[in-house]
Amino acid sequence: MEVKLFVKQDCPRCPAAKQACEGLQNLSIYDVGSIDGLAEASFYGIMATPTVLILDSAGNEVAAWRGEAPRAAELHTLLAN
Repeated sequence: MEVKLFVKQDCPRCPAAKQACEGLQNLSIYDVGSIDGLAEASFYGIMATPTVLILDSAGNEVAAWRGEAPRAAELHTLLAN
């Protein structure tokens, strides 16, 4: 599984999302304020920050939190299965 976290510098909920994702394997963080981050966000149709996507090995979306920070326990439980 792969985890993608989309954040923005001035986002008030992004620090909580970053904290929830700390220590996760296969985590990629994208700042939508950068060209590369914006391109990746556009590819996945990201319209709000923070957004956390969990993708399976084929790139299919397994779970997503858009505009909110997930609970760390929820993320770890989902990724453990």
